[in-house]
Amino acid sequence: MTSSTDTTSSADAAQTFLLGGDLEINRLGFGTMQLPGEGVWGDPDDRSGALRVISRAAELGVNFFDTADSYGPDVAENLLFEALHPYADDIVIATKAGLTRQGPGEWTPVGRPAYLRQQAELSLRKLGVDRIDLFQLHRIDPDVALEDQVGELKKLQDEGKIRHIGLSQVSVDEAKAAQEIATIASVQNLYNLTDRSSEDLLDWATENNVGFIPWFPLATGKLTGEGSPLTELAKQHEASPSQLALAWLLKRSPVMLPIPGTSSVEHLEDNLAGATVELSDDEFDELSKVGA
Repeated sequence: MTSSTDTTSSADAAQTFLLGGDLEINRLGFGTMQLPGEGVWGDPDDRSGALRVISRAAELGVNFFDTADSYGPDVAENLLFEALHPYADDIVIATKAGLTRQGPGEWTPVGRPAYLRQQAELSLRKLGVDRIDLFQLHRIDPDVALEDQVGELKKLQDEGKIRHIGLSQVSVDEAKAAQEIATIASVQNLYNLTDRSSEDLLDWATENNVGFIPWFPLATGKLTGEGSPLTELAKQHEASPSQLALAWLLKRSPVMLPIPGTSSVEHLEDNLAGATVELSDDEFDELSKVGA
């Protein structure tokens, strides 16, 4: 294993992926879910600090930012606009719609076509763009036909308002069904070193060159802490447990696009340094066994 303490352009070390076949992004991105207040509700406790984190991420080579209308709600998209607009040519912003908020920690799917269209129009305005690079159905609404939900996103795509379509927290069968309605550029599911319940979806995405965006990528369960396996491995290689967890994800599949989020510049820099960690095949296998 090799690593570097130089965090300059750290995200560049993660190599790149062609999202949708035409948007080149560094594979280590940044997720904005942790920027709003507690319960992903309301404004950040430190707004200027949140803006600094976003700006620093871009300085370190992050050009893929993931957000959603429901983060706040109506907070994270505004922060991205304030921190990065006018956007550099290589910046790719992914947002989502389809989850509504009733309070801190409360989320309810709504996939009615008129609602999804309304939220897309609002995201265009809040982000200050003419077209959304990646628009993701945040959750499939079980009360609305899938062809109506994805079909509305296809209409928005045909109108030039969104470039690529993604899905969030779906099964392989749901992803395949959606592919019959529109081209799916990405899927975003819970996945990390210790939770591999979406392994089959990752394999499907890898086979079909569909971007796989793991949310909660740094969860390591009981693998950290004094004397724990991941902590001891990290010490051996002069890296943090988070860096090893990210290095493992990046090596797991070429379509893997981790988006670790944080409200701390220090944590951001530590996370992005994970892109400079290179695992050998044996080290990857060892971490895979430890995580399992």
